[in-house]
Amino acid sequence: MNSEKKNALLDEDSRPVLLGVVHLRPLPASPGYSRGGMDEIISAAKSDAETLLEAGFDGYVIENFGDVPFFPTTVPPATVAAMTRIACELPTRDTIVIVNVLRNDPLAALSIAAAAGLSGIRVNVHTSAMLCDQGIIEGRAAETLRLRSELGQELAILADVDVKHAVQLGNPRDLGELAKETACRGLADGLIVSGCATGSAVDPDELSTVKEAVPGHPVFIGSGADESNIAGLLETADGAIVGTALKRAGDVGNEIDIARARAWLDAARG
Repeated sequence: MNSEKKNALLDEDSRPVLLGVVHLRPLPASPGYSRGGMDEIISAAKSDAETLLEAGFDGYVIENFGDVPFFPTTVPPATVAAMTRIACELPTRDTIVIVNVLRNDPLAALSIAAAAGLSGIRVNVHTSAMLCDQGIIEGRAAETLRLRSELGQELAILADVDVKHAVQLGNPRDLGELAKETACRGLADGLIVSGCATGSAVDPDELSTVKEAVPGHPVFIGSGADESNIAGLLETADGAIVGTALKRAGDVGNEIDIARARAWLDAARG
Protein backbone atom coordinates (compact mmCIF):
# COMPACT_ATOMS: atom_id res chain seq x y z
CA MET A 1 0.00 0.00 0.00
CA ASN A 2 2.80 2.45 0.81
CA SER A 3 4.34 1.82 -2.62
CA GLU A 4 1.04 2.53 -4.40
CA LYS A 5 0.53 5.76 -2.43
CA LYS A 6 4.09 6.92 -3.07
CA ASN A 7 3.65 6.30 -6.79
CA ALA A 8 0.36 8.20 -6.83
CA LEU A 9 2.11 11.15 -5.20
CA LEU A 10 5.15 11.20 -7.49
CA ASP A 11 3.97 9.68 -10.78
CA GLU A 12 3.73 12.13 -13.70
CA ASP A 13 0.45 10.52 -14.80
CA SER A 14 -1.16 11.48 -11.48
CA ARG A 15 -0.38 15.20 -11.67
CA PRO A 16 -1.40 17.70 -10.55
CA VAL A 17 -1.60 16.28 -7.02
CA LEU A 18 -3.75 18.49 -4.81
CA LEU A 19 -3.49 18.10 -1.04
CA GLY A 20 -5.29 19.94 1.73
CA VAL A 21 -3.91 20.38 5.24
CA VAL A 22 -5.32 18.97 8.46
CA HIS A 23 -4.01 21.37 11.10
CA LEU A 24 -4.09 19.47 14.38
CA ARG A 25 -5.17 21.21 17.57
CA PRO A 26 -2.59 21.43 20.42
CA LEU A 27 -1.47 17.92 21.34
CA PRO A 28 -0.63 16.45 24.77
CA ALA A 29 2.48 18.01 26.36
CA SER A 30 2.12 21.22 24.32
CA PRO A 31 1.25 24.52 26.06
CA GLY A 32 -2.18 24.84 24.45
CA TYR A 33 -3.38 21.31 25.17
CA SER A 34 -6.61 20.91 27.09
CA ARG A 35 -6.33 18.00 29.51
CA GLY A 36 -8.47 15.08 28.40
CA GLY A 37 -8.94 16.60 24.97
CA MET A 38 -7.69 13.85 22.62
CA ASP A 39 -11.22 12.84 21.61
CA GLU A 40 -11.94 16.41 20.50
CA ILE A 41 -8.62 16.64 18.64
CA ILE A 42 -9.34 13.41 16.76
CA SER A 43 -12.91 14.44 15.99
CA ALA A 44 -11.83 17.80 14.55
CA ALA A 45 -9.03 16.20 12.50
CA LYS A 46 -11.34 13.49 11.17
CA SER A 47 -13.93 16.08 10.19
CA ASP A 48 -11.38 18.12 8.23
CA ALA A 49 -9.92 15.05 6.53
CA GLU A 50 -13.35 13.76 5.51
CA THR A 51 -14.33 17.21 4.22
CA LEU A 52 -11.21 17.38 2.05
CA LEU A 53 -11.88 13.96 0.55
CA GLU A 54 -15.57 14.71 0.03
CA ALA A 55 -14.64 17.91 -1.79
CA GLY A 56 -12.40 15.91 -4.13
CA PHE A 57 -8.83 16.43 -2.94
CA ASP A 58 -6.27 13.73 -3.72
CA GLY A 59 -5.33 13.55 -0.06
CA TYR A 60 -4.04 15.66 2.78
CA VAL A 61 -1.13 16.60 5.02
CA ILE A 62 -1.32 16.07 8.79
CA GLU A 63 0.75 18.44 10.90
CA ASN A 64 0.96 19.41 14.57
CA PHE A 65 0.18 23.04 13.78
CA GLY A 66 -1.19 23.77 17.26
CA ASP A 67 1.97 22.76 19.11
CA VAL A 68 3.53 26.23 19.26
CA PRO A 69 6.20 27.05 20.23
CA PHE A 70 7.84 24.31 18.17
CA PHE A 71 10.91 22.27 19.00
CA PRO A 72 13.71 22.88 16.48
CA THR A 73 14.46 19.17 16.13
CA THR A 74 13.29 16.18 18.18
CA VAL A 75 9.74 16.31 19.54
CA PRO A 76 8.71 14.53 22.79
CA PRO A 77 7.50 10.91 22.68
CA ALA A 78 4.02 12.16 23.64
CA THR A 79 3.80 14.05 20.34
CA VAL A 80 4.81 11.01 18.30
CA ALA A 81 2.32 8.82 20.15
CA ALA A 82 -0.52 11.32 19.74
CA MET A 83 0.11 11.88 16.03
CA THR A 84 0.31 8.13 15.39
CA ARG A 85 -2.99 7.57 17.18
CA ILE A 86 -4.63 10.38 15.21
CA ALA A 87 -3.26 9.14 11.88
CA CYS A 88 -4.65 5.67 12.58
CA GLU A 89 -8.10 7.16 13.26
CA LEU A 90 -8.29 9.18 10.02
CA PRO A 91 -9.44 7.99 6.58
CA THR A 92 -6.12 6.94 5.02
CA ARG A 93 -6.89 3.88 2.90
CA ASP A 94 -6.30 4.42 -0.84
CA THR A 95 -5.61 8.09 -0.12
CA ILE A 96 -2.41 10.13 -0.26
CA VAL A 97 -1.55 11.18 3.29
CA ILE A 98 1.63 13.02 4.25
CA VAL A 99 2.77 13.79 7.81
CA ASN A 100 4.80 16.84 8.83
CA VAL A 101 6.18 16.97 12.37
CA LEU A 102 6.91 20.62 13.11
CA ARG A 103 9.27 22.23 13.33
CA ASN A 104 11.70 19.71 11.93
CA ASP A 105 11.59 16.12 13.14
CA PRO A 106 11.70 13.94 10.00
CA LEU A 107 12.63 10.84 12.00
CA ALA A 108 9.43 11.10 14.02
CA ALA A 109 7.48 11.79 10.82
CA LEU A 110 8.89 8.69 9.11
CA SER A 111 8.09 6.58 12.18
CA ILE A 112 4.49 7.82 12.26
CA ALA A 113 4.06 7.33 8.51
CA ALA A 114 5.44 3.79 8.66
CA ALA A 115 3.28 2.80 11.64
CA ALA A 116 0.07 4.27 10.21
CA GLY A 117 0.61 3.17 6.61
CA LEU A 118 0.81 6.69 5.19
CA SER A 119 2.29 7.90 1.90
CA GLY A 120 5.30 9.86 3.13
CA ILE A 121 6.52 12.95 4.94
CA ARG A 122 7.17 16.65 4.53
CA VAL A 123 10.50 17.97 5.82
CA ASN A 124 10.88 21.72 6.34
CA VAL A 125 14.71 21.70 6.49
CA HIS A 126 16.16 18.63 4.75
CA THR A 127 19.59 19.96 3.79
CA SER A 128 21.64 23.08 4.57
CA ALA A 129 20.82 25.25 7.63
CA MET A 130 18.14 27.86 8.28
CA LEU A 131 17.69 30.59 10.88
CA CYS A 132 14.17 30.85 12.26
CA ASP A 133 12.22 31.55 15.44
CA GLN A 134 13.40 28.20 16.87
CA GLY A 135 17.03 29.22 16.32
CA ILE A 136 19.31 27.43 13.88
CA ILE A 137 17.87 24.32 12.23
CA GLU A 138 20.21 22.02 10.33
CA GLY A 139 19.17 19.50 7.72
CA ARG A 140 19.21 15.83 8.72
CA ALA A 141 19.09 14.20 5.31
CA ALA A 142 21.66 11.54 6.17
CA GLU A 143 19.68 10.33 9.20
CA THR A 144 16.35 10.60 7.39
CA LEU A 145 17.36 8.54 4.35
CA ARG A 146 19.00 5.88 6.49
CA LEU A 147 15.96 5.50 8.73
CA ARG A 148 13.74 5.14 5.69
CA SER A 149 16.00 2.34 4.46
CA GLU A 150 15.87 0.65 7.86
CA LEU A 151 12.09 0.85 7.97
CA GLY A 152 11.95 -0.90 4.60
CA GLN A 153 8.85 0.96 3.43
CA GLU A 154 8.14 3.01 0.30
CA LEU A 155 7.68 6.42 1.89
CA ALA A 156 7.99 9.61 -0.14
CA ILE A 157 10.11 12.48 1.17
CA LEU A 158 8.90 15.94 0.15
CA ALA A 159 11.36 18.64 1.20
CA ASP A 160 11.02 22.41 1.35
CA VAL A 161 13.48 24.59 -0.53
CA ASP A 162 14.16 27.81 1.39
CA VAL A 163 11.29 27.10 3.77
CA LYS A 164 8.82 29.74 5.03
CA HIS A 165 9.25 31.43 8.42
CA ALA A 166 13.03 31.18 8.01
CA VAL A 167 16.04 32.65 6.23
CA GLN A 168 19.21 31.03 4.95
CA LEU A 169 22.07 30.96 7.40
CA GLY A 170 25.12 32.84 6.12
CA ASN A 171 25.34 34.32 2.64
CA PRO A 172 22.11 33.62 0.70
CA ARG A 173 22.62 31.12 -2.10
CA ASP A 174 20.87 30.77 -5.44
CA LEU A 175 17.51 29.07 -5.14
CA GLY A 176 18.27 26.77 -8.03
CA GLU A 177 21.44 25.55 -6.34
CA LEU A 178 19.54 24.90 -3.12
CA ALA A 179 16.99 22.91 -5.11
CA LYS A 180 19.70 20.80 -6.75
CA GLU A 181 21.32 20.06 -3.39
CA THR A 182 18.01 19.08 -1.84
CA ALA A 183 17.08 16.75 -4.70
CA CYS A 184 20.46 15.40 -5.81
CA ARG A 185 22.54 15.34 -2.63
CA GLY A 186 19.70 15.15 -0.10
CA LEU A 187 17.81 12.63 -2.29
CA ALA A 188 14.41 14.20 -1.67
CA ASP A 189 11.72 12.68 -3.88
CA GLY A 190 9.89 15.96 -4.39
CA LEU A 191 10.43 19.63 -3.59
CA ILE A 192 8.16 22.26 -2.04
CA VAL A 193 8.29 25.99 -2.73
CA SER A 194 6.48 28.36 -0.37
CA GLY A 195 6.08 32.05 0.34
CA CYS A 196 7.69 33.75 3.33
CA ALA A 197 5.00 32.70 5.84
CA THR A 198 1.87 30.60 6.31
CA GLY A 199 -0.70 31.80 3.76
CA SER A 200 1.86 33.89 1.82
CA ALA A 201 1.81 33.47 -1.94
CA VAL A 202 4.59 31.75 -3.84
CA ASP A 203 6.68 33.89 -6.17
CA PRO A 204 6.05 32.43 -9.67
CA ASP A 205 9.64 33.22 -10.68
CA GLU A 206 10.99 31.26 -7.71
CA LEU A 207 8.71 28.36 -8.60
CA SER A 208 10.06 28.38 -12.16
CA THR A 209 13.65 28.55 -10.93
CA VAL A 210 13.21 25.44 -8.79
CA LYS A 211 11.35 23.53 -11.50
CA GLU A 212 14.03 24.28 -14.08
CA ALA A 213 16.83 23.33 -11.67
CA VAL A 214 15.52 19.81 -11.01
CA PRO A 215 13.91 18.42 -14.18
CA GLY A 216 12.24 15.12 -13.46
CA HIS A 217 11.50 15.94 -9.83
CA PRO A 218 7.94 16.94 -8.87
CA VAL A 219 7.66 20.43 -7.42
CA PHE A 220 4.77 21.42 -5.16
CA ILE A 221 3.35 24.78 -4.11
CA GLY A 222 3.62 24.97 -0.33
CA SER A 223 1.70 28.09 0.69
CA GLY A 224 -0.51 30.94 -0.45
CA ALA A 225 -2.35 29.12 -3.24
CA ASP A 226 -5.86 30.54 -3.57
CA GLU A 227 -8.60 30.68 -6.20
CA SER A 228 -7.04 33.70 -7.88
CA ASN A 229 -3.57 32.27 -8.50
CA ILE A 230 -3.70 28.47 -8.37
CA ALA A 231 -4.44 27.84 -12.06
CA GLY A 232 -1.48 29.96 -13.14
CA LEU A 233 0.87 28.40 -10.60
CA LEU A 234 -0.08 24.89 -11.71
CA GLU A 235 1.16 25.70 -15.22
CA THR A 236 4.61 25.29 -13.62
CA ALA A 237 4.08 23.19 -10.48
CA ASP A 238 3.17 19.51 -10.31
CA GLY A 239 0.85 19.91 -7.36
CA ALA A 240 -0.09 22.02 -4.38
CA ILE A 241 -0.52 21.85 -0.62
CA VAL A 242 -3.21 24.24 0.60
CA GLY A 243 -4.53 25.08 4.05
CA THR A 244 -5.54 28.64 4.89
CA ALA A 245 -7.53 29.27 1.70
CA LEU A 246 -9.87 26.38 2.52
CA LYS A 247 -10.73 27.44 6.06
CA ARG A 248 -13.96 29.12 7.08
CA ALA A 249 -13.56 32.87 6.59
CA GLY A 250 -9.99 32.24 5.43
CA ASP A 251 -8.83 31.92 9.05
CA VAL A 252 -6.22 29.19 9.52
CA GLY A 253 -7.58 28.46 13.01
CA ASN A 254 -11.03 27.51 11.70
CA GLU A 255 -12.36 24.25 10.29
CA ILE A 256 -12.28 23.50 6.57
CA ASP A 257 -15.24 24.91 4.66
CA ILE A 258 -16.42 22.44 2.01
CA ALA A 259 -17.78 25.22 -0.22
CA ARG A 260 -14.40 26.98 -0.20
CA ALA A 261 -12.64 23.65 -0.78
CA ARG A 262 -14.79 22.86 -3.81
CA ALA A 263 -14.40 26.35 -5.23
CA TRP A 264 -10.62 26.08 -4.83
CA LEU A 265 -10.57 22.75 -6.65
CA ASP A 266 -12.73 24.12 -9.45
CA ALA A 267 -10.21 26.93 -9.92
CA ALA A 268 -7.26 24.52 -9.79
CA ARG A 269 -8.73 22.07 -12.27
CA GLY A 270 -10.23 24.61 -14.61
